[in-house]
Amino acid sequence: MLDVRRLALLRELALRGTIAAVAAALHLTPSAVSQQLAQLEREAGVPLLRKSGRRLQLTPQAELLVGRTEEILAALERADTELAASLEQATGVIRVAIFQSVALALLPAALDVLEREHPALTAVVTQREPETALHETFARDFDLVIAEEYPGHAAPQLAGLDRRPLTTDAIRLAVPPGGAGRFSIRDIRDARDAPWVMEPHGAASRHWAEQACRRAGFEPQVRFETADLQAHVRLIQTGHAVALLPDLIWQGAAPTVDLVDLDGGPRRTVFTSTRLASAGHPAVVAVRDALERAAHQG
Repeated sequence: MLDVRRLALLRELALRGTIAAVAAALHLTPSAVSQQLAQLEREAGVPLLRKSGRRLQLTPQAELLVGRTEEILAALERADTELAASLEQATGVIRVAIFQSVALALLPAALDVLEREHPALTAVVTQREPETALHETFARDFDLVIAEEYPGHAAPQLAGLDRRPLTTDAIRLAVPPGGAGRFSIRDIRDARDAPWVMEPHGAASRHWAEQACRRAGFEPQVRFETADLQAHVRLIQTGHAVALLPDLIWQGAAPTVDLVDLDGGPRRTVFTSTRLASAGHPAVVAVRDALERAAHQG
């Protein structure tokens, strides 16, 4: 009989690529992971791993087992969801991945709802880049992810994850208030010679912002690079930079910079995603409901 926990380790190796990455993700030692996979190979009676340079590759038989393991884990997750749904209230711990603008704008109000209506539920929230967090939710590192999608920049579509719209918001050019700084900007084309602040390379927002500048006919002078949107706002407030910012960052408060509309009125989509097998779990339902209520009260 094959051991489900060892099968799950094999799946982890397929997802993460190396023994060291599996060990780090599961808080195990590499030797412990190797021993468990060796035991699984003995149970299976066929080779499951082969060396390819310095890495391990899964054999076709291992790939077959990984596919079946996905089905087994999904069935177990559905059973857990049904069991939780039989209780009178949402309980336990839910692991949520979130990105900064939603954390600033919606998380406090959503947590208020959860504390008031679901006191036996604990939300453990971690800031993650959306595209990374989608993969981590598929890998079962998180139970729910809040992610984003920019116009013309589709977020990854992963089999086994659902997608539920949360809100949309306009993206505008943020410039120093009242003409502060060394530049006067009424259109994105006027920002050709201005210093820009953007998120690091790899972020969907960075790619979209660069493309917006190029469509306007110039290459942005990115002087400041940070994932901290509060730092973006501060640099703009003090006249040192301009940026493309989503309106959600001003949720419940007046903007502290001047905002310039962009041609076509581009909007960002914010959505939540979870594994299909746990979409009906009371904890997932409760957090989604709290986030949606927070989004609609702004």
